[in-house]
Amino acid sequence: MIAGIFNLYIERSEFFIKLLLEHLTLTVIAVAIITVLGLSIGIYMTRNEIFAKIMLIVTNFLYTIPSIALFGFLVIITGIGNKSAVTALVLYGLLPIIRNTYVGIREVDTQIMESARGMGSTNRQLLFKVQLPLALPVIVAGFRTMVVMTIALCGIASFIGAGGLGVAIWRGITTNFPEMTIAGSLLVALLAIITDAILELVEKKMKRRIMGVQ
Repeated sequence: MIAGIFNLYIERSEFFIKLLLEHLTLTVIAVAIITVLGLSIGIYMTRNEIFAKIMLIVTNFLYTIPSIALFGFLVIITGIGNKSAVTALVLYGLLPIIRNTYVGIREVDTQIMESARGMGSTNRQLLFKVQLPLALPVIVAGFRTMVVMTIALCGIASFIGAGGLGVAIWRGITTNFPEMTIAGSLLVALLAIITDAILELVEKKMKRRIMGVQ
């Protein structure tokens, strides 16, 4: 089995490289959209408690929907292909970023906030020069969770006609070719592990720089 998988990587290297690039493209697009939306919504939530409660309920509810069910539902609305895949990935990935941005900003020491206001800081300066920098380690932790989750979920995208390493997994399942299924799954797992390790180093560096944590 193991030898068959390695032979498959060698014999079908172009096929797997193509799928890996598609997987990375879908992930990067989804992560970029999630980051912009998540940060914006999370920041606004700190300004409006009613909106914050509504958003937390909505995002928590989306988390309870099985991923394959959400993919299937979106096919009816946006059709088969990358559009539905990216939409589903964005909906699933919003919760960690929204929650960590909201919590990170809310947990900034009130004494630091009052000192900044006492020195004449505007709300904009307070946000970008005090709150966001201090909340950054918490936000990065949420970003890390979101990225790894998006890489993993992207493996299901092929079930609705999108690209990525899920194509290898799906092809292996439908043709009763376990080596192909395992080969695709291993690449998804390896991509997630490497990305998580890189983001962990970034997170630790930020904590050392901002909070003095070793």
